[in-house]
Amino acid sequence: MISVLVVEDDPVAAEAHRAYVERVPGFTVAGVVHAGGEAVRFCERHRVELVLLDFYLPDSHGLAVCQALRAGGAAVDVIAVTSARDLSVVRGAVSAGVVQYLLKPFTFAALRDKLDSYARFRERVARPGQASGQADIDRMLATLRSPEKGPLPKGMSTATLDAVTSALAASADGLSAAAVAQATGVARVTARRYLEYLADHGLARRSPHYGTVGRPEVRYVPVGHAEAGNENEENGRR
Repeated sequence: MISVLVVEDDPVAAEAHRAYVERVPGFTVAGVVHAGGEAVRFCERHRVELVLLDFYLPDSHGLAVCQALRAGGAAVDVIAVTSARDLSVVRGAVSAGVVQYLLKPFTFAALRDKLDSYARFRERVARPGQASGQADIDRMLATLRSPEKGPLPKGMSTATLDAVTSALAASADGLSAAAVAQATGVARVTARRYLEYLADHGLARRSPHYGTVGRPEVRYVPVGHAEAGNENEENGRR
């Protein structure tokens, strides 16, 4: 069994990540911590082979945690699980030895693919002997790549989906289709289509927002911020 440490400051997201890992055969959760310093200390005291590492932590950045783990001699691999899209952060992650990079919000299937790829990689490099040549090494490294996703529905583009996903991830309380349309510059009906796509694929949740009059407005909350949406719903009813 591959022993995993979940490092995530959001308790709801941390519990979701823990549950996700436990559902993947061959993996077990060694612990869950909510800060960078806790992660380093946990790895010093316990057997950990893989760290699922959020980059935006209350006491440090994920890249600093990677550096501290390496400096302390921890023989662990790291999968970044973060909303960080800045290319300088991605470059830093590669330099710090991060083996895979998973953007929030994500589905169980997306994390499962990353973990399965990582498990296949570990199995191949753990065998005795030497690589037969460059092609053999290339095949080993290629196992870290997740399977290609299927095409988007007709009329949808990756660029627009990324824009909608980014706008949604930046909101703690969720956004309506109208708000997403304003933030991204697309038509409201287009924004709603992309938001429904995210909701149907488990990347967002629909949350009714009750105002003073009329029908409730549907807000879309990124996975990991569901509690905020629930609080808004309750507050609207009071």
